[in-house]
Amino acid sequence: MSWQNILGHDEVVEQFRHALAQGRLASTFLFVGPSGIGKRRFAEALAKTLLCQQNPTEQMNPCGMCESCRLFESGNHPDLQIVEKPDDKSTIPLELFIGRDDRRMREGLCHHLSLKPFLGGRKVAVIDDADHLNAEGANSLLKTLEEPPPRSVLILIGTSADRQLPTIRSRAQTVRFRPLPEEMLTELLRREGLVTDDTEARRLVGVAEGSLTRATTWADPAFWQFRGKLLSHLAEPASGSVRFAQALNSFVEEAGTQASARRDRARQALAQAAEFYRQLIRGLVGAPLAEDREVRGSVERAIASWPGDESTAAECLDRCLTAIEQVDRNANQATVLEAWLDDLARLGA
Repeated sequence: MSWQNILGHDEVVEQFRHALAQGRLASTFLFVGPSGIGKRRFAEALAKTLLCQQNPTEQMNPCGMCESCRLFESGNHPDLQIVEKPDDKSTIPLELFIGRDDRRMREGLCHHLSLKPFLGGRKVAVIDDADHLNAEGANSLLKTLEEPPPRSVLILIGTSADRQLPTIRSRAQTVRFRPLPEEMLTELLRREGLVTDDTEARRLVGVAEGSLTRATTWADPAFWQFRGKLLSHLAEPASGSVRFAQALNSFVEEAGTQASARRDRARQALAQAAEFYRQLIRGLVGAPLAEDREVRGSVERAIASWPGDESTAAECLDRCLTAIEQVDRNANQATVLEAWLDDLARLGA
């Protein structure tokens, strides 16, 4: 893990370089920005920098040779702990912060930070998926946030400061990350072998919203085959909702047995639907539509027979965003999708 792999966030790198040079590094940070733009990678590079035993931290250039750097690269650094939401959970389990019932405050992230550094430098902890902290988990961090152990750094990673509990927001320094620029995202897609020509690159960049993770997910050819059916249905949501619900559930189930893969498929469909309604709102108020011809065509068909106005389209958009939140919280996907389609049919009737 090196800073050469951190692309698109030069301003944030300089922000930390300046803070380290001034000796004014905070003890708790909240990294926020769209998913899939490199916040986790940045946090890991920062952790390696802070833990390096050889080069001064203000250089932002971990040596890669000292014992700390070698342990970091092997994934066994005793002064680093990373906590994330398990795939089968809707929130981060409390025991990851304060230990299991029989080991309360003798293991977990809070215990890790309370110990003296094993290698004599700093203790660093990273909480990924901080959007999935519940009140109990946030409260368990309260003492650590209010009285940070000496030479400890805690980094929380989320998508929005508004999704964090006040307990977290008021005690952390918020660092905002921007979506990746289109040209940089295009270069990353080529580097990862996800695109072979400019047309394919433009198509993925157009839906990725500056996120490499989202672009990777949308690179699935099966989705683009299904998208036409989805857009056709959204243009006339009152027709064939039962039949389309079966097609949608089949599309989700074809992702495989892993819950995360099915959740990604469901989220893909919902995100595309949300974009459809954003474009529909634009069309209804006379604003220019997206360049994507397939989306534009479906929106124009919808406008020709739309029974409501832009407020009705906004309700449909809001319903899509609610369904995305429900999928992210690991609600039963079949139930979420069926209820979502029923509501769209009602609103568009």
